[in-house]
Amino acid sequence: MGDNRKNMPFWEHFEELRKRLLLALIALVIATVVSFFFAEKVVDVLTQPVGGLGTLQSIEVTENIGVFTRVALICGFVIALPIILYEILAFIMPGLKPSERHWVISGLILGAIFFLIGAAFAFYVMLPRTLDFLLDFMGVQTIPRFSSYIKFITNLIFWMGIAFEMPLIVFVLAKIHVVTAAQLLKQWRYAVVIIAALSAVITPTVDPVNMGLLMVPLVALYFVSVLFAAMAGGKPKKLAQDS
Repeated sequence: MGDNRKNMPFWEHFEELRKRLLLALIALVIATVVSFFFAEKVVDVLTQPVGGLGTLQSIEVTENIGVFTRVALICGFVIALPIILYEILAFIMPGLKPSERHWVISGLILGAIFFLIGAAFAFYVMLPRTLDFLLDFMGVQTIPRFSSYIKFITNLIFWMGIAFEMPLIVFVLAKIHVVTAAQLLKQWRYAVVIIAALSAVITPTVDPVNMGLLMVPLVALYFVSVLFAAMAGGKPKKLAQDS
């Protein structure tokens, strides 16, 4: 199958890509439409950390429907993501070696798992502590705005999920001979400083406790990344060329 793909003319490659992207788009549209039937329940779950919908307020006339649509679109994307990734892989994988296909599929599965762990950490660990700090700061009564709160929480969950992708990213870098486990262990002090700076940027408060809540798992993930680099068994690109 791989040989047939190599002999295909450019326009046939382009036509296949177009078809697969169209299928991915159709899946996204269908998943989004389905999401409209349960988006309200998702909103209820997302607002639980702040006390439910009754603790929020809307200012603009279209704010409620805007939030509802935003949540439905996000849910639709998450539901359709496996199909989207499958269509992309179905186009790419015929040109890959069997061993490379194995690593791509394994990487996608691990990436999804790490993202979900990061999202759960943000929602169940970081968010309650962050909200306590923000809503009680200076003792002033705060009534969160509906759209601002949903945007805040979805951004926090998304970026925490991305941050938890660190082991997978390092694994890929080690696999293409950019870094090694030995290099990462040697530079761990610099990594801690960089993680501290990233935590200060990602953390939505200036509270050092919240910053620490983020730093601890990220530092742990760094050392997990060292293990992944060792599993990849890569050598630095320069050394690999010399040898």
